[in-house]
Amino acid sequence: MSGRLSNFIAKENDRKLKNLTDKTLLKNRKEVEINGHGTSGYVIKQGSQKGRVLKHIQIKGRNIWTKEQSYSYIE
Repeated sequence: MSGRLSNFIAKENDRKLKNLTDKTLLKNRKEVEINGHGTSGYVIKQGSQKGRVLKHIQIKGRNIWTKEQSYSYIE
């Protein structure tokens, strides 16, 4: 019985250590600054292309009014 209990305690300690490591890594992670300073992409901060904006996000507007609908709405 003591072998089964010691195995359980060892597994529980390993699980707690893994959870603690995961929390520490998650807490110390640096986030990427997207949409900072009015851009709609990621700005390179180091290197020869410093200041360049990557991946501009553009969303095209949808015109939901057709000509017939807009004229009938005015009348």
